Amino acid sequence: MNDLTAGSSLRLWLERLLAAIFLAGQVMFHLIKGKIHRRNTLEQMATVGPESLMIAMLTAAVIGMVFTIQTAREFLNFGAIDAVGGVLALALSRELAPVLTAVVLAGRVGSAFAAEIGTMRVSEQIDALYMLKTDPIDYLVTPRIIACSLMLPLLTILAIIVGLSGGMLLAVSLYNIPQSVFLNSARRFLGAWDLCAAAIKGLVFGVLIAVIGCSWGLTTTGGAKGVGQSTTTAVVTALLAIFISDFFLSWLMFRGTGSLTL
Repeated sequence: MNDLTAGSSLRLWLERLLAAIFLAGQVMFHLIKGKIHRRNTLEQMATVGPESLMIAMLTAAVIGMVFTIQTAREFLNFGAIDAVGGVLALALSRELAPVLTAVVLAGRVGSAFAAEIGTMRVSEQIDALYMLKTDPIDYLVTPRIIACSLMLPLLTILAIIVGLSGGMLLAVSLYNIPQSVFLNSARRFLGAWDLCAAAIKGLVFGVLIAVIGCSWGLTTTGGAKGVGQSTTTAVVTALLAIFISDFFLSWLMFRGTGSLTL
């Protein structure tokens, strides 16, 4: 019995994942045709961006300080004081800021998308939109995808700045590393491509979060219980998508053996 339940759950998850892929294709088609609901898009941008700013920046500041605690002492022991800021800058831009900001938004925004649209589905509000000759993709899905794809890269860049500031504050106050040494190290290590890569990751993660949240909402069944299940599954699926896509994006952007020769 448990095997049958697990099998049916996996089949349902795969069906919903396939529906999410088709939904992304439909959104692309609608965007090419220029079908954008501007008011809804601006509202969603405010929800994804400014309303998520505080928690995303707090997370970035704490991560920057924690990373500094974990690395500064070891670097000081090896006499590599001038590498602390640079290593933190690289870690934030290449991995920590994009991934952790996306994780925060998956929990805050992705779950909200799935719950809102799922509630509309089970209460037949989606059917009412069809009756009013309004396409739910144009009215509900596209604005959310645009909002996430625009706001998450911006939040990622801000997270890098805030994370560096938090790390620098701790390095100066706790480890007596001069501020100029920390900033020069970050400037020497960090390149323009690292910031571009962080923004690209943020854009991809934003699209994944929005598509999965909206698709799971649109495929919700079973009343209030179904809404709760869809919300939980959407967040878990979005997190998996973030981590898996992060591996492939990192492999494409930063693969290589470097220039070290022995």
